[in-house]
Amino acid sequence: MTTSCSDPATVVFLGLGSNQEHRDAVLDSAILRLSSILDGIRVSSFYQSDPLYVTEQPSFLNAVVAGCTTLSPRALLSAVNDIERSHGRDRRVERPKGPRTLDIDILLYGDRRISESDLQIPHPGMMERRFVLEPLLEIAPDLVHPVTGEQVSAVLERLDPQGVYLWRCNPYNG
Repeated sequence: MTTSCSDPATVVFLGLGSNQEHRDAVLDSAILRLSSILDGIRVSSFYQSDPLYVTEQPSFLNAVVAGCTTLSPRALLSAVNDIERSHGRDRRVERPKGPRTLDIDILLYGDRRISESDLQIPHPGMMERRFVLEPLLEIAPDLVHPVTGEQVSAVLERLDPQGVYLWRCNPYNG
């Protein structure tokens, strides 16, 4: 995948995760919804991962989606939050880092840096999470972190396995 878009669009990378019933169907449904707001969408394979922070919960399925958008970062956040809610997510009652029907994180929005209470780009935890970096590198193998300047592949090589396994090869990109 090219990591550029035609002006005025911006390339974005989104991390998806689910660890509740029908995880794969939830991710497939979310990807379908994302394809209506992102152009040139690319989707990684699905990876199963052990819970990283709160370990007493089911394993997650994770994927990364990339595409081009003309939405502002704030409008994109609103759109992904709507998709999460449509899949049953209620942030008011969920346990932090706990089980979720659907979690969509904005990992990167071009080379933008945003630090607000509810929106941090680049995503602050992405470089410590194998369940993010494995699928991210699958669709953008030469990616460089826009803040640190590090090759994402070099960071991945330093991470422990973290219980991340290929679960389903990508059926989307042909």
